[in-house]
Amino acid sequence: MTRATATNNKWRRRSRQEWQAVIARFAESGLGVEPFCTREGLSESTFRRWRSALGEPTTQSAAPAMERIGFVDAGTLKLGGGGRLELRLDLGDGVILHLSRG
Repeated sequence: MTRATATNNKWRRRSRQEWQAVIARFAESGLGVEPFCTREGLSESTFRRWRSALGEPTTQSAAPAMERIGFVDAGTLKLGGGGRLELRLDLGDGVILHLSRG
């Protein structure tokens, strides 16, 4: 899709039925709102407004895998005599949480 096409698509008026089709494509895409709207050439704010108006959930995790897991138990961590703790979690979409102590 060219930039001109994406720009024209972004400001094109759509019917309720067209927005329902867009929302269905979003649900099947597995993408977050930002990458989906970029791919489709849509305004994020308009997409979110229609998604809400059509009764779709308004939040989607940036890392859908973490949403399915819910909670990750790292277990009991014991540090002996001045040990160093480092914890690195890959949250998906290029986001890494790195905690260190000691």
